[in-house]
Amino acid sequence: MLRGLTTVSFFADDVTAAARWYAELLGVEPYFIRPVQGTPAYVEFRIGDLQHELGIIDRRFAPRPRPEEAGGAVIYWHVDDVEAAFERLLSLGATAYEKPVQRGPGFVTASVVDPFGNILGVMYNEHYLQMVGR
Repeated sequence: MLRGLTTVSFFADDVTAAARWYAELLGVEPYFIRPVQGTPAYVEFRIGDLQHELGIIDRRFAPRPRPEEAGGAVIYWHVDDVEAAFERLLSLGATAYEKPVQRGPGFVTASVVDPFGNILGVMYNEHYLQMVGR
């Protein structure tokens, strides 16, 4: 039934600022921008080995109001060095959600809250490397 990840959606009050922040983090510009009333309401990035999609959506289009605290599902993106990625995220203005944790041999996770209130997870995952190596 579930065939693959198509889009991870993050929300922001200021999509332009969020797009700039993620472009700085990712080292790429969004490949798609949809304006509403002249300003970006949705931007998409293609990132990673499998070119997964990260969308930033104007919070006014969120399915429900923003909770007071960050929460919900944590999407983990594979990185080669969790400590370095975590420190870079903090240096760009994110705040720690969960510091790096060794989950078992070959698995380390960490997460931050981006400046727009979204949880962004990073993970070193041996199984991911095996899958992309095939």
